[in-house]
Amino acid sequence: VLGVAVGWPSFASAQSRNATLNVSINGLARLSLSSPGVTFPDSNPDLVPQVPGAGGPLVITVKGRATINSTIRLSVLASDDLRSGVRTLPASNITWTAAGAGFVPGTLNRTTPQAVGTWVGSGVRAGSQSLFFRNVWTHPTGTYTLTMTYTLSSP
Repeated sequence: VLGVAVGWPSFASAQSRNATLNVSINGLARLSLSSPGVTFPDSNPDLVPQVPGAGGPLVITVKGRATINSTIRLSVLASDDLRSGVRTLPASNITWTAAGAGFVPGTLNRTTPQAVGTWVGSGVRAGSQSLFFRNVWTHPTGTYTLTMTYTLSSP
């Protein structure tokens, strides 16, 4: 009988290494509006004292990333008063109601941004803004325009 002994070299104990993984998530904000403009049809002030914007509410989608417990804000500012040539009507003739969590009603202003909505922390929020024009007999005739600038801020 022949005996054979085979020896295997012994290996060192198992080894491990650590690797660090870094992910940077910065503040980021995105805003979308369902329409680039709102039109108010001519209406009889006796029958329609608050003219709703044609086409229904403006649908607003807000996406924001922020630090924990910080506030994401959406505001709107009128570029000027409503203008038709040299004639003007105060921007405050435009008001709105709001639907959706965090969205608030308000009145347009040309000097101070007005809150449209506020939310705490990161997320996607959707709501709507129904705009109205104050319709009175004393407004001079004309086609009046202004630009509304929406600002979304996320810390």
